[in-house]
Amino acid sequence: MPNDGTRFTALAALAILLSLIWLVPLDAQAEEPGRLTTGYPNLDDMPPKPEKPAMTADQQLELKKELSATRNRQTAVGKVRKGAARVEPAKP
Repeated sequence: MPNDGTRFTALAALAILLSLIWLVPLDAQAEEPGRLTTGYPNLDDMPPKPEKPAMTADQQLELKKELSATRNRQTAVGKVRKGAARVEPAKP
């Protein structure tokens, strides 16, 4: 039977070995290239520019006209509800 000094040394070596085995996978994940550690992209990382714009100039103009017309209809409806002169709704 080994003496207490040898047993202590063996237990200490085992503890060090187990801690190294436990820490190595965590260390390997942290150093993995290209891995985001926070889950958020870096501040300097910008998405690539799209090949074509989301909307053409004509589409933007058409949408602005539709929004203006809708806003005007809503304003007219609001005035009617407040007791102003009655305005006929525009047919879409």
